Amino acid sequence: MHPNPAFRKADTARNIAFARERSFGILSLNADPAPLLSHIPFQLSPDGTRLEAHLVRSNPILKLMTHPHTAVLAVSGGDSYISPDWYGVEQQVPTWNYVAVHLRGMLHRLPDSDLHGILDRLSANMESRLLPKPVWTLDKLTGETISKMSRMIVPIAMEIEQIDGTWKLAQNKPTEAIDGAADGAEQAQIGAFISELAGLMRKPPE
Repeated sequence: MHPNPAFRKADTARNIAFARERSFGILSLNADPAPLLSHIPFQLSPDGTRLEAHLVRSNPILKLMTHPHTAVLAVSGGDSYISPDWYGVEQQVPTWNYVAVHLRGMLHRLPDSDLHGILDRLSANMESRLLPKPVWTLDKLTGETISKMSRMIVPIAMEIEQIDGTWKLAQNKPTEAIDGAADGAEQAQIGAFISELAGLMRKPPE
């Protein structure tokens, strides 16, 4: 997380809401000889204290899950290169603006019997965003398909102990400079979710 307090003003509720909205991140655990990382969808509880997900059974992370393991899940949002020319202020340097939230806690493997419920909740979370499209549910699969799929994936959960967020949106610049950078980012389109990021730059967390 960026250490500048200007970029750390989002409260816990906003960081939780951001992570729940994204529902996708990079899970990382310390391992020997190097950390292990996995890109995963997840379901976050409303209060941000618990995260549910699943891993393919061949994922190396599961070899560490004979007991609970400290882990971090990094969730990224909008990001963009920022050219110094866009500020309209002299003696500036290039940078990259972004939003990110880190969820830290104790990761553990769940019983296989928990898998169906986790998949139900995860798909319901995402399908609800596609309305009025008819909601897809596991009931549309045959028992044979569900059984085959269930043998390939493993349910996991994280009890979240710490939530940190960085909202690096040029808050340390004058208002006119921020507006210029937001306009430049939207026009250049070098990054991801840039229009969303530009909107946050114009109205950052307070």
